[in-house]
Amino acid sequence: MSEENTIFQDALGRLDEAQKYATIDEETLQRMQYPIQILQVSIPVRMDDGSLRIFKGYRVRHDDTRGPTKGGIRFHPQVDLEEVKALSLWMTCKCAVMDIPYGGAKGGVIVNPKELSPLELERLSRGFIEKMADFIGPDRDIPAPDVYTNERIMGWMMNEYSNIVRRHSPGVITGKPIALGGSQGRATATGRGAYHCIKQLEKKRGWKPANTTVAIQGFGNAGQGVAELLHHDGYRIVAVSDSQGAIYREEGFDVPSIMHAKNESRELKAVYCEGSVCESVDAQKLSNEELLELDVDILIPAAMENAITKDNAKNIKANVIVEVANGPITVEADAILGKRKDVLVVPDILANAGGVTVSYFEWVQNRCGDYWEEEHVFHRLEQTMCKQFEKVYDMMKEHEVPMRTAAYTLALNRIGAAVASTGTVRYFSGQE
Repeated sequence: MSEENTIFQDALGRLDEAQKYATIDEETLQRMQYPIQILQVSIPVRMDDGSLRIFKGYRVRHDDTRGPTKGGIRFHPQVDLEEVKALSLWMTCKCAVMDIPYGGAKGGVIVNPKELSPLELERLSRGFIEKMADFIGPDRDIPAPDVYTNERIMGWMMNEYSNIVRRHSPGVITGKPIALGGSQGRATATGRGAYHCIKQLEKKRGWKPANTTVAIQGFGNAGQGVAELLHHDGYRIVAVSDSQGAIYREEGFDVPSIMHAKNESRELKAVYCEGSVCESVDAQKLSNEELLELDVDILIPAAMENAITKDNAKNIKANVIVEVANGPITVEADAILGKRKDVLVVPDILANAGGVTVSYFEWVQNRCGDYWEEEHVFHRLEQTMCKQFEKVYDMMKEHEVPMRTAAYTLALNRIGAAVASTGTVRYFSGQE
């Protein structure tokens, strides 16, 4: 098996243990192994200097048994088809865990968007949708932002699709600007969803926030969102990082100050701000790898896949790991951590599902033309996250399995029920 194939096979491997506890037909697992559609495109873009560059893009629709497919589009130099297939599978399971009427999809373009001008980025975004227009749609496949894409890019994409189909189609894309039909609360939804998972654990374990230390790898949109909410509740955020490295301060950081400095200068700085005036505070510089191994109560990997591997899993000291990134723990590392009874992993298909949940809310609002206040969005998100967290937690206790296995079991049960409703070998052979 090649290293490339391992990514998708690892994603499928997450289902192996869960199927022991799921009440499903074998056909469900058979379907999960094969994405229903895969599209690879070449996107010609005229650069600002007049030259032409060709970019390679992908879209994978994994499963639509429970509804139209849903999933982000990432712009990243390391995008490859096997990764996109794996991410689409995770999206299928994530939507099922949250009981959202979607299947999973994912897309990506091989590009470093930091090297493009704003006009080049717009041409690429519109060119991608031009190639994908027959593949997506409000009733078929609904993209959203992901790594290095944002609401402005989603706005360009929605506008391009609308131009192609000759009608205003806000429901084709979620994560759009508010002015173009986006939802209140979407920007912070992923971090807020993870926050609600942590608050449920707080109730169960009797944590005192002021005595609970947190390290966050990745200080992008999701990492900042969960950090700000936990800081507001009194949690001690002792370490944060971006792609350049980490900062650590035992007494904790003033998260709003770090966010202000990061968003103003794009640099992660240990600062304390009053108004627009910021002063440096003492902090230790660490690598991202060192952050992961800090002795903290809660570790939040919120960057990219495969942050925790078989090589560093034995050095992880946190008792609770909340996966805000997609696939931050490899299968091998999961096995190592799973042998430790003192470690609880809140899996990505639950912990970071706030984003797809509010994307679903946005799609619903687009479809009915009734737009909700932010407070209503947050209330519904909290209800949904807490309800599904409890279902996963109860299943974990019932079967005495890791929380990840419980989440995948819940997902398989829901997908399996939809598959069985269309008829399986038991029906067609007269066994039921």
